Amino acid sequence: MTSATTERRALIFHGFGATPDDHWFTWLAKQLESSGFSAQVPALPDPLDPNPQRWVAEVGQALSRPAGDPVDQNTVVVAHSLGVLTVLRYLATLEGPWRLGELVLVSGFVDLLPALPNLDAYIGNGLQPAELSELSKHVDRITILRSDVDALVPVELTDRLATLLGVSAVVVPGAGHFLGMDGITELPQALEAITAGRS
Repeated sequence: MTSATTERRALIFHGFGATPDDHWFTWLAKQLESSGFSAQVPALPDPLDPNPQRWVAEVGQALSRPAGDPVDQNTVVVAHSLGVLTVLRYLATLEGPWRLGELVLVSGFVDLLPALPNLDAYIGNGLQPAELSELSKHVDRITILRSDVDALVPVELTDRLATLLGVSAVVVPGAGHFLGMDGITELPQALEAITAGRS
């Protein structure tokens, strides 16, 4: 049995208009639990009318532990769509010599979305390139997944995020925005990214 300080844990954060039961979130959590992780899919408040301060606070609350740093090298964070920007904003607030084991970002972005102008106030100025570059230095592994065509988040915005984080996006053809309505109820590419090379 692992201790609280060495337990491998994964947190999966949904995006705009979603719940923990949607898309591929529950499937991934169950697969990770079968691989020895403690996995959670926290519910972010008011997903149809998200408040950036509340969402960032909820991410921090979900990652917090009674003792120790909120993230460590045994922590994996997975985020989808607006959850990506939210997680990155939270990580940008961390101070000191923190380390995160892995980030898996699906259909991520930090720029305004032409298809979703109702999120302009939430997105605002996103994150600055220097913030993302600094943040990436604290993460052991970063995986970014995108589709070849995404009607909600233009693929060039996900590619831009990948470049700012110093990685290349992995393309999953035909995945759309990685929604259940796109036929994506499982995401083996995310599971493989997390479990590859782990005992």
